Amino acid sequence: MHVLLIEDSRRLQDSLSAGLERCGYGVDIAGDGEAGLRYARHNQYDVIILDLMLPKIDGLTALRELRENGDETHVLILTARDAVEDRVNGLRDGADDYLVKPFAFDELLARVEALVRRKYQAKNPVIRVGPLTIDTTARVVTVAGRDAQLSRREYALIEYLAYRKGQIVDRRQIEDHLYGERNFPMSNAVDRLVCTLRKKIGSGERPVLATRRGLGYVLEEPAS
Repeated sequence: MHVLLIEDSRRLQDSLSAGLERCGYGVDIAGDGEAGLRYARHNQYDVIILDLMLPKIDGLTALRELRENGDETHVLILTARDAVEDRVNGLRDGADDYLVKPFAFDELLARVEALVRRKYQAKNPVIRVGPLTIDTTARVVTVAGRDAQLSRREYALIEYLAYRKGQIVDRRQIEDHLYGERNFPMSNAVDRLVCTLRKKIGSGERPVLATRRGLGYVLEEPAS
């Protein structure tokens, strides 16, 4: 999943981006509202984490501009303002969720996961595709009941494809959503990742993870 973090505190930038990347998210970072809007205009994100007290353009102004320009990316506001009026204003200006500082990282992660599920209209945190069961809360994948023992990056890929079950996803989309701009991979990284993932979830005559030559990859129910 691809997250944009718009936060001017270097300490929070470092801690939140490190935590999210450990969980398999690709993270881009902007230190002010102006840069955040620029990132949002040129990239597609699953969730935007937005601080309110930002240099150049404050968070609420940035949020209003996003919505006025038709950007419907789910936005989680972070702020030290805990008054009810502040929360109401943020939600009415187009935010999807609100988290008051200080907060626990686990709560932020749970809220981000919920917004991702909302984006893909997936109420159930467990996704099933053929013999695969992807538990997006526990971040565990089983194959016919057997733990697939995936790496962090392998899990991120299978989750990304599971939310787009039946849709072809090209290499560039995978790179953007798994790595972000700060950790952009080598040219063959996605191919190698798909190869190792296939070995762990099984290939067989009717693979769940299929290649569409010249187009990309798709996670789909095996043909009967």
